[in-house]
Amino acid sequence: MGMSCNQCQESIHGTGCRARGVCGKDELTAKLQDVLVYATEGLALSAEQLPEGVSRKVGQLISESLFVTVTNTNFDEDAIVVQILKTLALRDELNFAQDQKPAHDAARWSGSSKEDFLLKSLSVGLDSLSENEDLRSLKSLVLFGIKGLAAYTDHAAVLAYHDDDIYAFYVKGLAALTKDLSADELTALVLETGGVAVKAMALLDKANTETYGHPEITMVKTGVGKNPGILISGHDLRDLEDLLKQTEGTGVDVYSHCEMLPAHYYPAFKKYSHFVGNYGGSWWSQDKEFESFNGPILMTTNCIVPVREAYRNRMFTTGMAGYPGLKHIPARPEGGQKDFSALVALAKTCKSPVELENGEIVGGFAHNQVLALADKVVDAVKSGAVKRFIVMAGCDGRHASRRYYTDVAAALPNDTIILTAGCAKYRYNKLELGDIGGIPRVLDAGQCNDSYSLAVIALKLKEVFGLADINDLPISFDIAWYEQKAVTVLLALLYLGVKGIRLGPTLPEFLTPNVAAALVEKFGIKPIGTVEADVEAMMAGA
Repeated sequence: MGMSCNQCQESIHGTGCRARGVCGKDELTAKLQDVLVYATEGLALSAEQLPEGVSRKVGQLISESLFVTVTNTNFDEDAIVVQILKTLALRDELNFAQDQKPAHDAARWSGSSKEDFLLKSLSVGLDSLSENEDLRSLKSLVLFGIKGLAAYTDHAAVLAYHDDDIYAFYVKGLAALTKDLSADELTALVLETGGVAVKAMALLDKANTETYGHPEITMVKTGVGKNPGILISGHDLRDLEDLLKQTEGTGVDVYSHCEMLPAHYYPAFKKYSHFVGNYGGSWWSQDKEFESFNGPILMTTNCIVPVREAYRNRMFTTGMAGYPGLKHIPARPEGGQKDFSALVALAKTCKSPVELENGEIVGGFAHNQVLALADKVVDAVKSGAVKRFIVMAGCDGRHASRRYYTDVAAALPNDTIILTAGCAKYRYNKLELGDIGGIPRVLDAGQCNDSYSLAVIALKLKEVFGLADINDLPISFDIAWYEQKAVTVLLALLYLGVKGIRLGPTLPEFLTPNVAAALVEKFGIKPIGTVEADVEAMMAGA
């Protein structure tokens, strides 16, 4: 059957996965995800015809469907088929209301039954969107950017925050992928995706901070206690809230893992004394860390790696996440909570976690907290105590080449401050880098979802220093990417006018030489180089 997937940084040999994904998905799973993307495009084409505009029901389903296809989110073929059929059902509902046949690529899809659509789609891949490789590359940028948008917007929707303009853009952008557009039209759409990405990240920031408070400077413990525990990973704060409420007073502790670490920074979660600390490190080491944890593990979103037998019977998924053979916690009822009683009951039968380390991690430097320290930061810059800010946000991954970011952090002069968000921080957030006048040299804004904070901080510093251009700030961007949410963040930075971004460990494989050259010419995007050369260049403002 074959597969074609190049949406993440770790594709095989940097040329794309063709037989089995490095992430662990097989050919059928990959194809079913392609089908879901095509079904979602069909839904967008039908919604595009609605005189009353895009409904919230359509927008939310698009968010969920595309989130399912983000790397390392859902490997459960049955769950993906269910999502395909839900998407097709809503498409047909819209077509019936308009007395139309399905609009998606009339020559291929008109009149297709759901079963025919599924079977025909299995022989199609993303490459069929355009025969021209440069146009296909631009369409990939749009598609992957919208996938990241879908993740951010879905998190906000879980907390009942919506932006109908974002939902309208889904329809516009996805419908455009099925049409013959010029390179100039697609380039404009790429930048528009970046603009909508800024709105989506701002929406999620508002949802999180209005619900749970603004993150505060927090010391998070990395040791373990004597009680049995539940480990929660992923990004969904509402799931954490439900879990903490249901474990309170049970004698079961809750630990964060990977991208759930920043949950400790929110005031609303500090009242739970049994939310005791963070366990382990980045997502890619979970196959070892989950085994030693001993208790139940809850995956709330993406970042699942192939599950080992040693902990398979202790691992659960929820939300858009899924993995074959794992128990899935259903959606919460209207106005209620998800039912995590199975995890609590299992935890009570388990041993306490095996300790991996015993220390503390400092974080909580989202925009509100950093701006509260603005005078101190500005004084440090004006006095020369801080020479430069280095934004090293984004994703972590398995490849040894990502050691580059650890080595850069260690090699940066002591008068620099690292601004970070996302799991890339696990490459250097446990190094002893010290502080500058009480300001830690690594300022963690939170999850990859919180990259918006870094943009707000940069824009505020531009204003404070009276600069006309964000690129005149003493700030350099050295970004690590892995999957589609990082693509969304990159497009947001480009939309905000940031230039000279270093991107690694490699440039996206879906960028053709011509498209990559255009990004270099217009925005100065460049691949990472050697640690020594890059540190020297960044300190010189290059």
